[in-house]
Amino acid sequence: MTKIKLCGLSRPCDIRAANELLPDYIGFVFAPKSRRYVSPEKAAELKRMLDPGIRAAGVFVDEKPQVIELLVSRGVIDAVQLHGRENEDYIQDLRKRLGNTLIIQAFSICSERDAKRAEESSADLILADSPGGGTGEVFDWTLLRKIRRPYFLAGGLTPDNAGDAVNALSPYGVDVSSGIETDGYKDREKMEKFVLAVRRADARRTEE
Repeated sequence: MTKIKLCGLSRPCDIRAANELLPDYIGFVFAPKSRRYVSPEKAAELKRMLDPGIRAAGVFVDEKPQVIELLVSRGVIDAVQLHGRENEDYIQDLRKRLGNTLIIQAFSICSERDAKRAEESSADLILADSPGGGTGEVFDWTLLRKIRRPYFLAGGLTPDNAGDAVNALSPYGVDVSSGIETDGYKDREKMEKFVLAVRRADARRTEE
């Protein structure tokens, strides 16, 4: 079954919606320049509300490893998602600090070279995103055809195209943020439609 990640949650009502829909992951954005930024204190408050069966990923951009380590050790996040210029040395340092905590590395996919670079990452999982990330734009999915390892698909996903993405690519998981928003805030109805679209696509594939 395709894993579902609803990213950029920032309000108690977002968490309540997630608890009803039960995605596999939600995401807290800790990049200060993002409009979806939440402080560690706010994230800790939201995490306490979260269904224990849902894993919380922290989204970071070139953050100091010790900051990430502290959030993991305090149970604020269960997984780490890297969206900056983090290199292999950085990932190895983080792995020593975090033990078995899941590390996801995001890559902007503009060419097959980008896809190859993503495939070579030592992170536990990779995330294929549109250039710039968080733009709400779909990139050329054919660039992923040579990737042979599990990956999250992001970039311009919506309730309308999520099922098509699952059918066309069979990704490990799908990651959505702007596609489930209205006027910059998470929209409960769109969240539900997105989750249902993915699960229906999975169900159809199982029947075939």
